[in-house]
Amino acid sequence: MEDSLLQTLRRLNRGIALLTGVLLMACATIVLADIVLRQLGSSFGGTDEISGYVMAIATSWGMAFTLLELGHVRIDILRGRASGLGRALFDLFAMLMLTGTVTLIAWKCWPVVERSLLNSSRANTPLETPLAWVQAPWFAGWVWFAVMAWLTFIAAVVLVAKGRFGEAEEAIGCFGEEDMAQ
Repeated sequence: MEDSLLQTLRRLNRGIALLTGVLLMACATIVLADIVLRQLGSSFGGTDEISGYVMAIATSWGMAFTLLELGHVRIDILRGRASGLGRALFDLFAMLMLTGTVTLIAWKCWPVVERSLLNSSRANTPLETPLAWVQAPWFAGWVWFAVMAWLTFIAAVVLVAKGRFGEAEEAIGCFGEEDMAQ
C-alpha cells in the first residue's frame, strides 16, 4: 500500500512539475516579448510584477516535487555513520520537522489570502492585480506541499515499522557527497 501511495504521489507531482514548467516557459516568453517590444519603443508593462507572481506560485508548487525526488538539502554528517535503523530514524525525524514546518507555513499563509479576499486588496502597481488571484494558487501550493509531506511521512513510518529500511530511505532519505560521486 505504501509503495503504491508513494508512486501515485510521485506521478501526480511530476504532472504538476510539468504544468509548472509550462507556466515558467509562458512567463519567460512574455518577458522576452516585452524585451523585444522595448527595443521597438513599446512595452507590455508589468512583466516584472507578473514574473514575480509566477515565481512565487511555481516555488510553492515545486516544493512537493522536490520533496518526492529527494532534492531538499540536508546535513547528514551523523546519519551517514548510523546503521539502517539509525538512518531511518534520522530520516523520520528530518521528515517530521520538514512536515511540521511546511504545515505551519501553509497554516500561516491562509490569513494573508483571507485578508486580501476580505479587503479586495490590489497590488500597489500600475497593473493593480487583485492579490487574491495570485495568493490563492500560492497558498494552494503550500497546502499541497504540506499534504504531500504528511502522506510521504506516514508511508515512511509504515515502511520503517515493517523493517523495510532501504525502501524508507528511497522514500525520504538523502544522498551524501559520496553517493553523488558514484
